[in-house]
Amino acid sequence: MSDILIFDRNRVRHNRNRATRQGNAQETAAADFLHQWTLRAIADRLTLVKREFPLALLIGATGANTFQSEKIGSVLTMDLAENLRPAIQGDEEFLPFAPASFDAILSCLSLHTVNDLPGALLQIGQTLKPDGFFLGAMLGGETLYQLRQVMMEAEENLRGGLSPRIFPFADKPQAGALLQRAGFSLPVIDSEIVTATYENAFTLMHDLRLMGEGNAILNRNKTNPGKAFFLDVARRYQEKFAEADGRIPATFEIIFMLGWTPHESQQKPKARGSATHSLADRLGTTEHSTHEKTPA
Repeated sequence: MSDILIFDRNRVRHNRNRATRQGNAQETAAADFLHQWTLRAIADRLTLVKREFPLALLIGATGANTFQSEKIGSVLTMDLAENLRPAIQGDEEFLPFAPASFDAILSCLSLHTVNDLPGALLQIGQTLKPDGFFLGAMLGGETLYQLRQVMMEAEENLRGGLSPRIFPFADKPQAGALLQRAGFSLPVIDSEIVTATYENAFTLMHDLRLMGEGNAILNRNKTNPGKAFFLDVARRYQEKFAEADGRIPATFEIIFMLGWTPHESQQKPKARGSATHSLADRLGTTEHSTHEKTPA
């Protein structure tokens, strides 16, 4: 496991458990739109895979009872929270399964609060059978950029300094590098932007709590910043980002990571220098030498 700790995993679990308890069922269902959208996007991507998977693990059980895919036979669900039954309670950083247990592993919005993401991906690969399929979705770098900006400005204005209030997110190049580092073959990375609108910053932050996405940074400031701080955040958000109808947008970037555990049957890239046609031929252009010498 990585020695660098960014997230308080006990707080992550607390936030997820709290999300299953607080609010009425209608509120919770409304706030669950992002998980539902992501589960549908995962199912859509599975339709493009020309394989079927008898047994799959779904990591991240929020809304998982609605997940359906003709490509999957049986699905086990796992979550860090104890309250999300009938899911298995388990930690993404310490997967409680034997090696080569699953044909496919899916992950829905749970890996962005993992301290040791390379280690978690490595464990996912080990828990998959050879030629097993991984499809993970996590929040990316553009997520909540509006809220991050106005929170930083409000705190700088009121306190003359900053404290971590919204945790950092990986971007697509980082996600691709991590997938390759974990030993996955044929990696593919893409992302989509989901934009939701809210009446004001207070309703946005309320929904984030219902999603289980409260502040879980280990070195977070645990003191209440006070009413003046949140009023300033709401005012700045409205002034900078409000749309014509007065509602404010909140951006969520969902990064999708696809990869396979190595197997001899998989397509291999050709050896470097084995091409029989130059790129210039393919593009219908003329190749010009740079006159640089190739190192011996």
